[in-house]
Amino acid sequence: MKIAVLSRLGSRLNRVGQSVTHLYQRRVVALLGNLEGLQVRLRLEAARQGINQAPHVVWISDGARGFWRLFEHCFAHCAVGILDFYHAAQHLWQAADAYREGNPARTPKMWFERMRHQLRQGYVHRILKELLWLCSQQSSASEATKQELLKVYNYLHDHVEHMQYHQFKQQGLPLGSGIVESACKWLITQRFKGTGMRWSEAGFSSLLHLRVAWVNQRFAALFSDQPLTLSLYSPNH
Repeated sequence: MKIAVLSRLGSRLNRVGQSVTHLYQRRVVALLGNLEGLQVRLRLEAARQGINQAPHVVWISDGARGFWRLFEHCFAHCAVGILDFYHAAQHLWQAADAYREGNPARTPKMWFERMRHQLRQGYVHRILKELLWLCSQQSSASEATKQELLKVYNYLHDHVEHMQYHQFKQQGLPLGSGIVESACKWLITQRFKGTGMRWSEAGFSSLLHLRVAWVNQRFAALFSDQPLTLSLYSPNH
């Protein structure tokens, strides 16, 4: 499954007078297929939603390389790219957990919380510097541990410009991709994973097409107003 959500966001005042982000419109792109198929549908839907006239466009996703190649190819010229904060923090936890090996005195939770705070405040280069220093230490840490730390370093290094979270927050931009993760639940799980349900690929794709049209308020447009005409012919009669 490939799912993307195009959201039109704004701000409003809550009950205590604070400005909060508000969802005004949501459109979904979904298919059972590859990224090439998603790209075609996503670009079409983005054009329908007036992406070229939007004052600000933001792309948020996890670190999957295919998604970021799609971003660079189709949307980098007009959108700010943001790496989902919680996925970035998850990689920091992986680094903290890995470095615990051979360092029983080190508490991974405390190191992780310090690194997570720095990540949230935009000190990405500090984190990279420390990870690189840990990788180069001639300590009791195993080679596998250092390789895991280096893996996290490379992951974060590739997304430095997409992790300026302090700056993004000041601009009122969202930091997480929870809206598309929740779409996986209400769009797919709630409809297609009921007790006893079994689907062929063709059946699943057909119903998914109808469900996406319904969610996007285009269900009626799937059916023509023209009367249906059937022409039958048998060469033997």
